[in-house]
Amino acid sequence: MVNAINERQKAILELAKNQGFVATEQLADLLNVTPQTIRRDINTLCGQGFMQRFHGGAGQANSVENEAYHHRLHAFVDAKRRIAANVAKHVPNGSSLFLNIGTTTELVAKALVNHKNLKVVTNNLHVATILSNNDDCEVLIAGGLLRQRDGGIIGPATTEFIERFRLDFGIIGVSGIDSDGSLLDFDYQETLNAKAIIGSSRETILVADHSKFGRRAMSRFGHLSQIDWLFTDMDLPDDFLNLASAGGVGVKICCGAE
Repeated sequence: MVNAINERQKAILELAKNQGFVATEQLADLLNVTPQTIRRDINTLCGQGFMQRFHGGAGQANSVENEAYHHRLHAFVDAKRRIAANVAKHVPNGSSLFLNIGTTTELVAKALVNHKNLKVVTNNLHVATILSNNDDCEVLIAGGLLRQRDGGIIGPATTEFIERFRLDFGIIGVSGIDSDGSLLDFDYQETLNAKAIIGSSRETILVADHSKFGRRAMSRFGHLSQIDWLFTDMDLPDDFLNLASAGGVGVKICCGAE
């Protein structure tokens, strides 16, 4: 079971996100605690998959493997709920939409449970289960290989299934957004599915909390300029704001309930 992280540990994560690496002594000075306290915090964060330990400090988790699903369920959950609520307001009744793999898209599904006359295509078993509670929602589940660790369905058959449709909205999550606007994920097969959703949607919505900006992952599936709307929880850093503006991307900052 994942324990909630405290405010100091959140600050350590934010510094690591901005700097790439944080030294133990530097953190002790900045946060006005002992090095021993910082080491305990780093041990906690590394043990939960949020960081990777290096000599003298720690840095962001590597770009090769994503955090465990149960860790991601509890990371930035309030921000993800705000994003999901705002996306649900954006999607009218009587819509057709894709929802892909990800903990944020699962919260979007929960926010859509009371919508009427929805048609949903998904490669996420959790999304399908959530929306099964909506009697006025028709869910089509992609075939393919079940990834048991997170309920995702991937593979060539999944991509082929997605490409059969042309839907109103494609709502996608992302593991990271690079400084050049590249949309990134850890699983090559998953990126093929996300790319297919972008190509098969009349309007594409990217749901990404602030931790995704500048985060590294090894597989690229698109660019920020291909997105119609970005729903996030904090003001964008200037470089990402400039990329969104140049690409004509609408940005919705989900600071609280509306």
